[in-house]
Amino acid sequence: MLQPLNIEEMVLLKKKILIVDDYPPTRHLIRDALSQAGDYELSEAENGTEAVGQCRWNTFDLVISDVMMPGMGGMELLNRLREMSPDTSVIMITAHPAVDLTVSAMKKGAVDFLKKPFNIDSLLYKVKMCLDEKELSEEVGPGPGGAETKLTDKTKDLSVQGFIYDSFENIEGDNEHVFRKIVDLAMNIVDGEECALLLFDEEAGTFDPKILESPDREAYERKTLPALRPVFRQVAEEKRALMIHSTERHEIAPSLICAPLMIRDNVFGILCVRRKGHLEPFAAKDLHYVVSLTRRASLNLENQVLYESVYNNVLDTFKSLLTSIQVRDHYTEEHCSRVAVLSVRLAQAMHCTTKEVESLKIAAMLHDVGKIAIPDKILLKPGSLTFEEFTFIKAHTEVGYKILQPIYLLDQERNVLLHHHERWDGKGYPEGLAGTDIPYLSRILTVADSFDAMTNNRPYRSAMDISAAVEEVKRNSDLQFDASVVAGFLQLFP
Repeated sequence: MLQPLNIEEMVLLKKKILIVDDYPPTRHLIRDALSQAGDYELSEAENGTEAVGQCRWNTFDLVISDVMMPGMGGMELLNRLREMSPDTSVIMITAHPAVDLTVSAMKKGAVDFLKKPFNIDSLLYKVKMCLDEKELSEEVGPGPGGAETKLTDKTKDLSVQGFIYDSFENIEGDNEHVFRKIVDLAMNIVDGEECALLLFDEEAGTFDPKILESPDREAYERKTLPALRPVFRQVAEEKRALMIHSTERHEIAPSLICAPLMIRDNVFGILCVRRKGHLEPFAAKDLHYVVSLTRRASLNLENQVLYESVYNNVLDTFKSLLTSIQVRDHYTEEHCSRVAVLSVRLAQAMHCTTKEVESLKIAAMLHDVGKIAIPDKILLKPGSLTFEEFTFIKAHTEVGYKILQPIYLLDQERNVLLHHHERWDGKGYPEGLAGTDIPYLSRILTVADSFDAMTNNRPYRSAMDISAAVEEVKRNSDLQFDASVVAGFLQLFP
Protein backbone atom coordinates (compact mmCIF):
# COMPACT_ATOMS: atom_id res chain seq x y z
CA MET A 1 0.00 0.00 0.00
CA LEU A 2 1.32 3.46 -0.87
CA GLN A 3 2.16 5.67 2.08
CA PRO A 4 1.53 9.44 1.94
CA LEU A 5 4.63 11.64 1.84
CA ASN A 6 5.33 13.84 4.83
CA ILE A 7 6.29 17.50 4.43
CA GLU A 8 10.03 16.81 4.74
CA GLU A 9 9.88 14.20 1.97
CA MET A 10 7.87 16.53 -0.27
CA VAL A 11 10.48 19.28 0.17
CA LEU A 12 13.22 16.82 -0.80
CA LEU A 13 11.36 16.05 -4.04
CA LYS A 14 11.44 19.71 -5.10
CA LYS A 15 14.09 20.61 -7.65
CA LYS A 16 16.56 23.15 -6.25
CA ILE A 17 17.59 25.99 -8.54
CA LEU A 18 20.17 28.73 -7.85
CA ILE A 19 19.84 32.01 -9.80
CA VAL A 20 23.11 33.98 -10.07
CA ASP A 21 23.11 37.52 -11.51
CA ASP A 22 24.44 40.85 -10.27
CA TYR A 23 21.38 42.69 -11.66
CA PRO A 24 18.45 42.26 -9.20
CA PRO A 25 15.63 42.87 -11.75
CA THR A 26 16.93 39.97 -13.87
CA ARG A 27 17.07 37.66 -10.85
CA HIS A 28 13.54 38.64 -9.86
CA LEU A 29 12.27 38.15 -13.41
CA ILE A 30 13.71 34.63 -13.55
CA ARG A 31 12.46 33.81 -10.06
CA ASP A 32 8.91 34.97 -10.82
CA ALA A 33 8.80 32.99 -14.06
CA LEU A 34 10.05 29.80 -12.39
CA SER A 35 7.68 30.25 -9.45
CA GLN A 36 4.70 30.30 -11.81
CA ALA A 37 5.98 27.47 -14.01
CA GLY A 38 6.68 24.81 -11.37
CA ASP A 39 7.11 23.84 -7.75
CA TYR A 40 10.82 24.62 -7.41
CA GLU A 41 12.95 25.54 -4.40
CA LEU A 42 14.62 28.77 -5.53
CA SER A 43 17.70 30.58 -4.20
CA GLU A 44 19.57 33.69 -5.39
CA ALA A 45 23.17 34.90 -5.43
CA GLU A 46 24.60 38.27 -6.56
CA ASN A 47 27.85 36.88 -8.00
CA GLY A 48 30.00 33.78 -8.41
CA THR A 49 31.65 34.10 -5.00
CA GLU A 50 28.30 34.15 -3.21
CA ALA A 51 27.07 31.25 -5.38
CA VAL A 52 30.13 29.12 -4.47
CA GLY A 53 29.42 29.81 -0.81
CA GLN A 54 25.83 28.58 -1.16
CA CYS A 55 26.94 25.49 -3.09
CA ARG A 56 29.22 24.47 -0.21
CA TRP A 57 26.15 24.02 2.02
CA ASN A 58 23.47 23.06 -0.52
CA THR A 59 23.21 20.70 -3.46
CA PHE A 60 21.46 22.33 -6.41
CA ASP A 61 19.92 20.50 -9.34
CA LEU A 62 20.42 23.51 -11.60
CA VAL A 63 22.34 26.78 -11.56
CA ILE A 64 21.29 29.64 -13.86
CA SER A 65 24.12 32.18 -14.09
CA ASP A 66 25.07 35.29 -16.01
CA VAL A 67 28.51 35.13 -17.67
CA MET A 68 29.59 38.73 -17.02
CA MET A 69 29.57 39.62 -13.30
CA PRO A 70 31.94 41.66 -11.10
CA GLY A 71 34.32 39.64 -8.97
CA MET A 72 33.86 36.01 -9.88
CA GLY A 73 32.16 35.77 -13.29
CA GLY A 74 30.12 32.97 -14.76
CA MET A 75 32.96 31.02 -16.38
CA GLU A 76 35.01 30.88 -13.20
CA LEU A 77 31.85 29.84 -11.34
CA LEU A 78 31.33 27.08 -13.92
CA ASN A 79 34.84 25.74 -13.34
CA ARG A 80 34.36 25.78 -9.57
CA LEU A 81 31.02 23.99 -9.89
CA ARG A 82 32.65 21.28 -12.00
CA GLU A 83 35.10 20.67 -9.13
CA MET A 84 32.57 20.91 -6.29
CA SER A 85 29.44 19.41 -7.83
CA PRO A 86 30.02 17.90 -11.29
CA ASP A 87 26.44 16.58 -11.49
CA THR A 88 24.88 20.03 -11.22
CA SER A 89 23.30 21.24 -14.46
CA VAL A 90 24.14 24.79 -15.53
CA ILE A 91 22.50 27.31 -17.86
CA MET A 92 24.67 30.32 -18.70
CA ILE A 93 23.25 33.65 -19.86
CA THR A 94 25.52 35.48 -22.29
CA ALA A 95 25.19 38.47 -24.59
CA HIS A 96 27.65 37.11 -27.20
CA PRO A 97 27.06 33.39 -27.86
CA ALA A 98 28.11 33.68 -31.52
CA VAL A 99 31.66 34.84 -30.80
CA ASP A 100 32.14 33.74 -27.20
CA LEU A 101 34.59 30.83 -27.11
CA THR A 102 33.10 29.78 -23.78
CA VAL A 103 30.06 28.39 -25.59
CA SER A 104 32.00 25.36 -26.86
CA ALA A 105 33.34 24.80 -23.36
CA MET A 106 29.81 25.00 -22.00
CA LYS A 107 28.59 22.42 -24.47
CA LYS A 108 31.40 20.04 -23.59
CA GLY A 109 30.36 20.32 -19.99
CA ALA A 110 26.73 19.45 -20.80
CA VAL A 111 25.83 23.07 -20.14
CA ASP A 112 23.21 25.05 -22.04
CA PHE A 113 23.15 28.77 -22.67
CA LEU A 114 20.72 31.62 -23.36
CA LYS A 115 21.42 34.72 -25.37
CA LYS A 116 20.56 38.13 -23.92
CA PRO A 117 17.91 39.45 -24.08
CA PHE A 118 16.29 36.07 -23.51
CA ASN A 119 12.71 34.98 -23.99
CA ILE A 120 10.97 33.66 -20.85
CA ASP A 121 9.48 30.72 -22.77
CA SER A 122 12.97 29.77 -23.95
CA LEU A 123 14.26 29.93 -20.41
CA LEU A 124 11.43 27.73 -19.08
CA TYR A 125 11.98 25.23 -21.89
CA LYS A 126 15.71 24.95 -21.21
CA VAL A 127 15.10 24.62 -17.46
CA LYS A 128 12.62 21.79 -18.04
CA MET A 129 15.01 20.05 -20.44
CA CYS A 130 17.98 20.32 -18.08
CA LEU A 131 16.05 18.95 -15.12
CA ASP A 132 14.44 16.14 -17.13
CA GLU A 133 17.79 15.10 -18.61
CA LYS A 134 19.36 15.11 -15.17
CA GLU A 135 16.56 12.97 -13.75
CA LEU A 136 16.74 10.46 -16.60
CA SER A 137 20.53 10.27 -16.30
CA GLU A 138 20.22 9.48 -12.59
CA GLU A 139 17.68 6.74 -13.33
CA VAL A 140 19.79 4.90 -15.92
CA GLY A 141 23.19 5.54 -14.32
CA PRO A 142 26.56 6.16 -16.04
CA GLY A 143 27.30 4.49 -19.35
CA PRO A 144 30.02 1.82 -19.60
CA GLY A 145 33.19 2.85 -21.41
CA GLY A 146 32.48 4.80 -24.62
CA ALA A 147 28.72 4.57 -24.15
CA GLU A 148 28.61 7.81 -22.15
CA THR A 149 28.03 10.08 -25.17
CA LYS A 150 25.34 7.79 -26.61
CA LEU A 151 23.63 7.66 -23.22
CA THR A 152 23.64 11.46 -22.98
CA ASP A 153 22.12 11.75 -26.47
CA LYS A 154 19.47 9.15 -25.61
CA THR A 155 18.63 10.99 -22.40
CA LYS A 156 18.23 14.29 -24.25
CA ASP A 157 16.06 12.61 -26.88
CA LEU A 158 13.76 11.14 -24.22
CA SER A 159 13.52 14.54 -22.51
CA VAL A 160 12.57 16.35 -25.72
CA GLN A 161 10.06 13.69 -26.76
CA GLY A 162 8.52 13.73 -23.29
CA PHE A 163 8.30 17.52 -23.37
CA ILE A 164 6.55 17.46 -26.76
CA TYR A 165 4.05 14.88 -25.54
CA ASP A 166 3.35 16.70 -22.27
CA SER A 167 2.93 20.02 -24.04
CA PHE A 168 -0.05 18.71 -26.01
CA GLU A 169 -1.44 16.18 -23.54
CA ASN A 170 -3.76 18.58 -21.72
CA ILE A 171 -3.57 21.69 -23.88
CA GLU A 172 -6.68 23.88 -23.82
CA GLY A 173 -7.82 26.68 -26.08
CA ASP A 174 -8.85 27.19 -29.66
CA ASN A 175 -6.88 26.30 -32.80
CA GLU A 176 -5.11 29.68 -32.74
CA HIS A 177 -3.68 28.82 -29.32
CA VAL A 178 -2.55 25.38 -30.51
CA PHE A 179 -0.91 26.91 -33.62
CA ARG A 180 0.98 29.39 -31.45
CA LYS A 181 2.12 26.54 -29.20
CA ILE A 182 3.44 24.59 -32.21
CA VAL A 183 5.54 27.54 -33.39
CA ASP A 184 6.89 28.35 -29.92
CA LEU A 185 7.90 24.73 -29.32
CA ALA A 186 9.56 24.40 -32.71
CA MET A 187 11.63 27.53 -32.12
CA ASN A 188 12.78 26.30 -28.71
CA ILE A 189 13.41 22.65 -29.55
CA VAL A 190 15.74 23.28 -32.52
CA ASP A 191 17.02 26.80 -31.73
CA GLY A 192 15.06 28.40 -34.53
CA GLU A 193 15.42 32.00 -35.63
CA GLU A 194 12.48 32.12 -38.05
CA CYS A 195 9.37 30.01 -38.08
CA ALA A 196 6.08 29.98 -39.97
CA LEU A 197 2.92 27.96 -39.70
CA LEU A 198 0.96 28.13 -42.95
CA LEU A 199 -2.50 26.71 -43.68
CA PHE A 200 -2.75 24.78 -46.95
CA ASP A 201 -5.78 25.22 -49.21
CA GLU A 202 -5.52 22.19 -51.50
CA GLU A 203 -8.24 23.35 -53.88
CA ALA A 204 -6.70 26.79 -54.40
CA GLY A 205 -3.13 25.52 -54.04
CA THR A 206 -2.26 28.32 -51.59
CA PHE A 207 -0.25 28.49 -48.39
CA ASP A 208 -1.66 31.18 -46.11
CA PRO A 209 0.54 32.40 -43.21
CA LYS A 210 -1.17 31.86 -39.85
CA ILE A 211 1.66 32.34 -37.32
CA LEU A 212 4.97 34.03 -38.17
CA GLU A 213 8.10 34.54 -36.08
CA SER A 214 11.08 36.43 -37.49
CA PRO A 215 13.47 39.25 -36.52
CA ASP A 216 12.32 40.96 -39.75
CA ARG A 217 8.71 39.86 -40.10
CA GLU A 218 7.96 42.08 -43.11
CA ALA A 219 10.87 40.75 -45.20
CA TYR A 220 10.14 37.21 -44.06
CA GLU A 221 6.52 37.40 -45.23
CA ARG A 222 7.16 39.44 -48.37
CA LYS A 223 10.35 37.80 -49.71
CA THR A 224 11.32 34.59 -47.91
CA LEU A 225 8.00 32.75 -47.80
CA PRO A 226 7.13 33.33 -51.48
CA ALA A 227 10.59 32.03 -52.44
CA LEU A 228 9.95 28.87 -50.42
CA ARG A 229 6.60 28.01 -52.03
CA PRO A 230 8.15 25.27 -54.25
CA VAL A 231 9.42 23.62 -51.04
CA PHE A 232 5.98 23.92 -49.42
CA ARG A 233 4.37 22.34 -52.50
CA GLN A 234 6.82 19.44 -52.41
CA VAL A 235 6.10 18.82 -48.72
CA ALA A 236 2.33 18.92 -49.34
CA GLU A 237 2.49 16.64 -52.40
CA GLU A 238 4.87 14.09 -50.88
CA LYS A 239 3.34 14.34 -47.37
CA ARG A 240 6.75 14.18 -45.73
CA ALA A 241 9.17 16.52 -44.01
CA LEU A 242 12.18 18.03 -45.81
CA MET A 243 15.47 19.30 -44.40
CA ILE A 244 17.35 21.67 -46.72
CA HIS A 245 20.83 23.15 -46.19
CA SER A 246 22.55 26.21 -47.70
CA THR A 247 24.71 23.86 -49.78
CA GLU A 248 21.55 22.96 -51.72
CA ARG A 249 19.95 26.40 -51.77
CA HIS A 250 22.27 29.33 -51.12
CA GLU A 251 19.49 31.62 -49.83
CA ILE A 252 18.96 29.31 -46.85
CA ALA A 253 21.46 29.87 -44.05
CA PRO A 254 22.37 27.54 -42.51
CA SER A 255 19.34 25.23 -42.99
CA LEU A 256 15.59 24.84 -42.61
CA ILE A 257 13.06 22.10 -41.91
CA CYS A 258 9.56 21.98 -43.41
CA ALA A 259 7.08 19.42 -42.09
CA PRO A 260 3.42 18.74 -42.91
CA LEU A 261 0.52 19.00 -40.47
CA MET A 262 -2.03 16.32 -41.37
CA ILE A 263 -5.49 15.12 -40.40
CA ARG A 264 -6.63 11.75 -41.74
CA ASP A 265 -3.65 11.66 -44.15
CA ASN A 266 -4.64 15.02 -45.62
CA VAL A 267 -2.19 17.93 -45.38
CA PHE A 268 -3.82 21.01 -43.88
CA GLY A 269 -0.74 22.98 -42.94
CA ILE A 270 3.04 23.39 -43.17
CA LEU A 271 5.48 24.13 -40.35
CA CYS A 272 8.70 25.75 -41.57
CA VAL A 273 11.57 26.58 -39.19
CA ARG A 274 15.01 28.01 -39.99
CA ARG A 275 17.97 27.70 -37.65
CA LYS A 276 19.86 30.68 -36.26
CA GLY A 277 22.63 31.70 -38.62
CA HIS A 278 25.52 31.38 -36.17
CA LEU A 279 24.68 27.77 -35.30
CA GLU A 280 25.51 24.55 -37.12
CA PRO A 281 23.06 23.25 -39.75
CA PHE A 282 20.18 21.08 -38.64
CA ALA A 283 20.99 17.42 -38.01
CA ALA A 284 18.87 14.28 -38.37
CA LYS A 285 17.79 14.50 -34.73
CA ASP A 286 16.41 18.02 -35.30
CA LEU A 287 14.31 16.72 -38.20
CA HIS A 288 13.15 13.90 -35.92
CA TYR A 289 12.08 16.39 -33.22
CA VAL A 290 10.15 18.59 -35.65
CA VAL A 291 8.36 15.59 -37.17
CA SER A 292 7.46 14.34 -33.68
CA LEU A 293 6.10 17.79 -32.86
CA THR A 294 3.96 18.07 -36.01
CA ARG A 295 2.59 14.54 -35.59
CA ARG A 296 1.67 15.08 -31.94
CA ALA A 297 0.11 18.47 -32.71
CA SER A 298 -1.81 17.06 -35.68
CA LEU A 299 -3.20 14.29 -33.50
CA ASN A 300 -4.32 16.86 -30.94
CA LEU A 301 -6.04 18.95 -33.62
CA GLU A 302 -7.67 15.87 -35.16
CA ASN A 303 -9.01 14.75 -31.78
CA GLN A 304 -10.27 18.26 -31.14
CA VAL A 305 -12.10 18.36 -34.47
CA LEU A 306 -13.68 14.95 -33.85
CA TYR A 307 -14.58 15.87 -30.27
CA GLU A 308 -16.22 19.11 -31.36
CA SER A 309 -18.15 17.28 -34.08
CA VAL A 310 -19.53 14.65 -31.69
CA TYR A 311 -20.09 17.26 -28.98
CA ASN A 312 -22.07 19.52 -31.31
CA ASN A 313 -24.17 16.60 -32.56
CA VAL A 314 -25.00 15.61 -28.99
CA LEU A 315 -25.91 19.20 -28.10
CA ASP A 316 -28.13 19.49 -31.16
CA THR A 317 -29.99 16.37 -30.02
CA PHE A 318 -30.66 17.78 -26.58
CA LYS A 319 -31.58 21.19 -27.98
CA SER A 320 -34.26 19.44 -30.01
CA LEU A 321 -35.60 18.04 -26.76
CA LEU A 322 -35.80 21.58 -25.37
CA THR A 323 -37.60 22.67 -28.53
CA SER A 324 -40.16 19.92 -27.95
CA ILE A 325 -40.74 21.34 -24.47
CA GLN A 326 -41.15 24.82 -25.97
CA VAL A 327 -44.08 23.53 -28.03
CA ARG A 328 -45.79 22.91 -24.69
CA ASP A 329 -44.20 25.69 -22.61
CA HIS A 330 -42.78 28.65 -24.57
CA TYR A 331 -41.08 29.94 -21.40
CA THR A 332 -38.69 27.00 -20.90
CA GLU A 333 -36.42 27.29 -23.95
CA GLU A 334 -36.13 31.09 -23.75
CA HIS A 335 -35.49 30.80 -20.01
CA CYS A 336 -32.66 28.30 -20.61
CA SER A 337 -31.04 30.57 -23.20
CA ARG A 338 -31.19 33.61 -20.90
CA VAL A 339 -29.83 31.60 -17.95
CA ALA A 340 -26.93 30.38 -20.11
CA VAL A 341 -25.99 33.97 -21.03
CA LEU A 342 -26.21 35.18 -17.42
CA SER A 343 -24.33 32.13 -16.10
CA VAL A 344 -21.43 32.81 -18.47
CA ARG A 345 -21.27 36.48 -17.47
CA LEU A 346 -21.33 35.53 -13.79
CA ALA A 347 -18.68 32.81 -14.19
CA GLN A 348 -16.39 35.25 -16.01
CA ALA A 349 -16.90 37.85 -13.27
CA MET A 350 -15.80 35.18 -10.78
CA HIS A 351 -12.68 34.39 -12.83
CA CYS A 352 -13.65 30.83 -13.73
CA THR A 353 -11.42 29.04 -16.22
CA THR A 354 -12.35 28.87 -19.90
CA LYS A 355 -13.19 25.19 -19.46
CA GLU A 356 -15.45 25.91 -16.47
CA VAL A 357 -17.25 28.70 -18.34
CA GLU A 358 -17.92 26.42 -21.32
CA SER A 359 -19.11 23.60 -19.07
CA LEU A 360 -21.45 25.95 -17.19
CA LYS A 361 -22.82 27.33 -20.45
CA ILE A 362 -23.79 23.83 -21.61
CA ALA A 363 -25.27 22.88 -18.22
CA ALA A 364 -27.31 26.10 -18.16
CA MET A 365 -28.66 25.51 -21.66
CA LEU A 366 -29.81 22.01 -20.66
CA HIS A 367 -30.70 22.55 -16.99
CA ASP A 368 -34.46 22.16 -17.52
CA VAL A 369 -34.35 19.33 -20.06
CA GLY A 370 -35.90 17.02 -17.42
CA LYS A 371 -39.15 18.98 -17.69
CA ILE A 372 -39.96 16.89 -20.75
CA ALA A 373 -41.30 14.28 -18.28
CA ILE A 374 -43.66 16.70 -16.49
CA PRO A 375 -47.33 16.48 -17.57
CA ASP A 376 -48.88 19.62 -19.10
CA LYS A 377 -51.43 19.92 -16.33
CA ILE A 378 -48.58 20.45 -13.86
CA LEU A 379 -46.05 22.24 -16.06
CA LEU A 380 -48.61 24.80 -17.29
CA LYS A 381 -50.76 25.06 -14.16
CA PRO A 382 -51.65 28.75 -13.57
CA GLY A 383 -52.26 28.42 -9.83
CA SER A 384 -50.37 27.10 -6.82
CA LEU A 385 -49.04 23.54 -6.94
CA THR A 386 -50.11 20.83 -4.49
CA PHE A 387 -47.46 18.97 -2.49
CA GLU A 388 -47.69 16.01 -4.88
CA GLU A 389 -47.43 18.27 -7.92
CA PHE A 390 -44.40 20.08 -6.52
CA THR A 391 -42.79 16.71 -5.82
CA PHE A 392 -43.30 15.91 -9.51
CA ILE A 393 -41.69 19.27 -10.50
CA LYS A 394 -38.69 18.64 -8.26
CA ALA A 395 -37.98 15.38 -10.06
CA HIS A 396 -36.94 17.27 -13.21
CA THR A 397 -33.32 17.60 -12.04
CA GLU A 398 -32.95 13.84 -11.62
CA VAL A 399 -34.79 13.16 -14.89
CA GLY A 400 -32.41 15.56 -16.68
CA TYR A 401 -29.44 13.82 -15.06
CA LYS A 402 -30.66 10.43 -16.30
CA ILE A 403 -31.26 11.77 -19.82
CA LEU A 404 -27.63 12.95 -20.01
CA GLN A 405 -26.19 9.94 -18.17
CA PRO A 406 -25.35 7.82 -21.25
CA ILE A 407 -23.28 10.68 -22.71
CA TYR A 408 -19.77 10.53 -21.26
CA LEU A 409 -18.87 13.87 -22.89
CA LEU A 410 -21.39 15.61 -20.62
CA ASP A 411 -20.23 14.03 -17.38
CA GLN A 412 -19.51 17.29 -15.54
CA GLU A 413 -22.48 19.13 -17.04
CA ARG A 414 -25.03 16.58 -15.84
CA ASN A 415 -23.66 16.82 -12.29
CA VAL A 416 -24.00 20.63 -12.40
CA LEU A 417 -27.54 20.25 -13.73
CA LEU A 418 -28.50 17.73 -11.02
CA HIS A 419 -27.68 20.10 -8.16
CA HIS A 420 -28.84 23.48 -9.45
CA HIS A 421 -31.78 23.51 -7.01
CA GLU A 422 -29.69 22.78 -3.91
CA ARG A 423 -29.52 25.55 -1.30
CA TRP A 424 -26.57 26.87 0.68
CA ASP A 425 -28.49 26.15 3.92
CA GLY A 426 -29.16 22.53 2.92
CA LYS A 427 -32.92 22.93 2.34
CA GLY A 428 -32.84 22.37 -1.42
CA TYR A 429 -33.22 19.29 -3.59
CA PRO A 430 -32.66 16.60 -4.76
CA GLU A 431 -30.04 15.57 -2.16
CA GLY A 432 -30.22 18.37 0.40
CA LEU A 433 -26.55 19.28 -0.04
CA ALA A 434 -25.30 22.31 1.87
CA GLY A 435 -22.44 24.82 1.61
CA THR A 436 -19.38 23.77 -0.33
CA ASP A 437 -20.70 20.23 -0.75
CA ILE A 438 -22.75 21.72 -3.60
CA PRO A 439 -20.71 21.73 -6.84
CA TYR A 440 -19.24 25.19 -7.43
CA LEU A 441 -20.72 25.61 -10.91
CA SER A 442 -24.12 24.51 -9.61
CA ARG A 443 -23.99 27.36 -7.08
CA ILE A 444 -23.41 29.84 -9.91
CA LEU A 445 -26.21 28.33 -11.99
CA THR A 446 -28.58 28.54 -9.00
CA VAL A 447 -28.21 32.32 -8.79
CA ALA A 448 -28.58 32.85 -12.54
CA ASP A 449 -31.59 30.51 -12.73
CA SER A 450 -33.37 32.10 -9.75
CA PHE A 451 -32.77 35.67 -10.94
CA ASP A 452 -34.13 34.94 -14.40
CA ALA A 453 -37.17 33.18 -12.97
CA MET A 454 -37.91 36.19 -10.75
CA THR A 455 -37.61 38.73 -13.56
CA ASN A 456 -39.87 37.00 -16.11
CA ASN A 457 -43.62 36.34 -16.19
CA ARG A 458 -44.99 32.91 -15.32
CA PRO A 459 -48.58 31.63 -15.57
CA TYR A 460 -48.96 31.86 -11.78
CA ARG A 461 -47.27 35.26 -11.16
CA SER A 462 -45.98 38.47 -12.75
CA ALA A 463 -42.31 39.35 -13.16
CA MET A 464 -40.44 41.34 -10.49
CA ASP A 465 -38.53 44.43 -11.56
CA ILE A 466 -34.74 44.15 -11.73
CA SER A 467 -33.98 46.13 -8.54
CA ALA A 468 -36.44 44.09 -6.46
CA ALA A 469 -34.98 40.83 -7.79
CA VAL A 470 -31.43 41.99 -6.99
CA GLU A 471 -32.52 42.76 -3.42
CA GLU A 472 -34.08 39.31 -3.18
CA VAL A 473 -30.80 37.71 -4.23
CA LYS A 474 -28.93 39.80 -1.63
CA ARG A 475 -31.46 38.88 1.07
CA ASN A 476 -30.91 35.17 0.40
CA SER A 477 -27.12 35.34 0.55
CA ASP A 478 -25.85 32.54 2.85
CA LEU A 479 -29.40 31.10 2.89
CA GLN A 480 -30.32 29.97 -0.61
CA PHE A 481 -27.18 31.25 -2.30
CA ASP A 482 -23.41 31.09 -1.78
CA ALA A 483 -22.35 34.56 -0.54
CA SER A 484 -19.27 34.54 -2.80
CA VAL A 485 -21.46 33.96 -5.85
CA VAL A 486 -23.82 36.72 -4.71
CA ALA A 487 -20.81 39.05 -4.45
CA GLY A 488 -19.90 38.20 -8.06
CA PHE A 489 -23.53 38.69 -9.13
CA LEU A 490 -23.60 42.17 -7.58
CA GLN A 491 -20.68 43.16 -9.80
CA LEU A 492 -23.06 42.67 -12.73
CA PHE A 493 -25.98 44.44 -11.03
CA PRO A 494 -24.38 47.05 -8.72
